[in-house]
Amino acid sequence: MTTAATSTREPQRAGALADRLGTILTDRGIDPTAPLTEPPAEPVTALELADARIPARYRRALADHPKVTAWVEEIARTGRKGPGEAPGISEGPSLLIAGPTGTGKTHQAYGAVRSLLAANVRLRWEATTTADLYASLRPRQGHDPERALWSLGRCPLLILDDLGAAKTSEWTEELTYRLINRRYNEMLPTLVTTNMPIAELRGTVGDRVASRLAEMTTRVILGGADRRRHPAC
Repeated sequence: MTTAATSTREPQRAGALADRLGTILTDRGIDPTAPLTEPPAEPVTALELADARIPARYRRALADHPKVTAWVEEIARTGRKGPGEAPGISEGPSLLIAGPTGTGKTHQAYGAVRSLLAANVRLRWEATTTADLYASLRPRQGHDPERALWSLGRCPLLILDDLGAAKTSEWTEELTYRLINRRYNEMLPTLVTTNMPIAELRGTVGDRVASRLAEMTTRVILGGADRRRHPAC
């Protein structure tokens, strides 16, 4: 009986292969003994961080109304200097952006925030609709509504969207007053949007809120067709 010959090959030593690889890397100007390092991460800008918080529909929003861009310029110009001489918000005027549904009020408000960040203004901001505000402040276990209201009242910049759109009551009127009054007293910039005609706003939010808004805000009135029903071609 004959036995089939089995081809065998003596394995190469790992050390020899490593030496050959090291020689190749050295010939190419690469130090084989240097520790491997990852390329430095690209710095994340404040605008990129903000876009992660902004609703997807408004992440490319641009403020282009003359009164809104003038407000952005004033806030950026008068802000208190911080680290690296970057301006930050301390006190400043507010805006009341009014107009029918779909005329771009929320777009302008988020566009104003993005414009400030693009101008390197140090900015801590919050945004809420009035309906979400009231829902978040209803008493429930494990939640402190007073702390939440205090935080929104002291935030350097607040977007209060759709004022007057939610169902109102004595409770909601009192909450709105407490929030607006705190920001009025501290002269903190607030971007308020509303579908309500200015003449009808007092009857919805109450005299105390309407009076403070009249003094603390510049009015921006938007018009035109509902963009949601008639998108631009």
